[in-house]
Amino acid sequence: MLSPQIILFAIVSYFVILTAISYFTGKEDSNETFFNAKRSSNWAVVAFGMVGASLSGVTFISVPGWVGESQFTYFQVVIGYLIGYLIVANLLLPIYYNLGLTSIYEYLFHRFGKKSHLVGSISFFISRVLGASFRLYLVAIVLQEFVLDDFGIPYEITVIISILLIWLYTRRGGIKTIVWTDTIQTTLMILAVVLSIHYINKDIGWTFAEFITSSDFQEFNKIFVTDSVMERSYFLKSIIGGAFITICMTGLDQDMMQKNLTCRNIKEAKKNMIVFSFILTAVTFLFIVLGALLYIYSNQNGIEIPLVDNSPRTDLLFPEIALRSGLGGFLGITFILGLIAAAYSSADSALTSLTTSVCVDILKIDSNKSSSKKTRKYVHVLMSALLVLIVIFFRYYLDKNVIDSLLTVAQYTYGPLLGLFAFGIFTNYEINDNKVYFVVIVNIFLIILIGNIPAELIGGYSIGYELLPFNGLINSIGLYLIRK
Repeated sequence: MLSPQIILFAIVSYFVILTAISYFTGKEDSNETFFNAKRSSNWAVVAFGMVGASLSGVTFISVPGWVGESQFTYFQVVIGYLIGYLIVANLLLPIYYNLGLTSIYEYLFHRFGKKSHLVGSISFFISRVLGASFRLYLVAIVLQEFVLDDFGIPYEITVIISILLIWLYTRRGGIKTIVWTDTIQTTLMILAVVLSIHYINKDIGWTFAEFITSSDFQEFNKIFVTDSVMERSYFLKSIIGGAFITICMTGLDQDMMQKNLTCRNIKEAKKNMIVFSFILTAVTFLFIVLGALLYIYSNQNGIEIPLVDNSPRTDLLFPEIALRSGLGGFLGITFILGLIAAAYSSADSALTSLTTSVCVDILKIDSNKSSSKKTRKYVHVLMSALLVLIVIFFRYYLDKNVIDSLLTVAQYTYGPLLGLFAFGIFTNYEINDNKVYFVVIVNIFLIILIGNIPAELIGGYSIGYELLPFNGLINSIGLYLIRK
């Protein structure tokens, strides 16, 4: 079993490296550098780094843990992701580059007006705060369970320290720093999953080929759910839902688009998005395969799913095996660095994009004024404090698998963005901008009602990830009703 002291030393060493990168990339402490890296990033570096930011700590441990319940059916959603990325590259990126945007929600101002711009910004704010908090919550739970409990450090202090570290290395260079730190983080994350598969197979006595052809593997490798459209994970529902999740959580999300907008031009940004999407698909499948191996290994060795507050948490199966099953210190160190890298590669960019959106979209700061840098720094601190509060809240009220919780919340929070952008891109109508609040509020109530309809009341039909495009459709209909 890897000692907490060694794990803590590895984490501290890792953050020393990130801080060093921040020092060199943050020498020019300007708003332009913080918000868009002066549009000078190499597209290949951005593409590789975006893999880690997209997968995050949620994918790193929650997706493998979910395999026991869902088998490989999550890959249906991943196929939808790939389709969504191609749509983002060819439809949305050209719009953002042609308008020369810093925040993508400025598009809504150009298209509809101030109120729509603000609604889009608030929708992103809520979505990204919750999404980043889900991701940080997961890594905080792992650090608490496997490292900091042994030092008597309370969970709340763990959360504060985790977010303080992110604030320290993003406070100057912003997105320019993140483009480079994400590259290191993606490398560590992929290395961790590959080494985990290798060492666990070695302990079992299998080669990789023997593992994927084994009868044990066959118990988990069902990808497509084709029996009935009534099922929540029916393949068409999952693929369509996955495509719209990507369009919203990447194409309509300042967090992910801010990295793309640092590329030199639209041609490089498209290459970045397309290359990134195929790498991401392959790496996600590798995590799902790892999940099957974790359950096979735990069944063979009598390893129980860890409990948190007396409830089984499948999210913690991977760390339980990597850190406590006797597979060796090297795997344990690799795992913990991979986890930290995966979690922080999404959380740091979320903090930066939240700061950017609040400054540009809500406060509308003038980057040329001397006071604007001070405002940006204050906002950065406030966003950090908000994340601390929400992650602590999740500790006591979240009881579902985190990846499922994250995707479920996305179906509700990204609907207004999907409706506004779709209506703006695919129609020529102008709207009464003052009534857009009313449309969004009514839409939220309708979607909450629809999403919670018991399956038995609609002929046994179980609503899945297709709720997101339906959310966008209802919002678009509402906008049509307030057209001029």
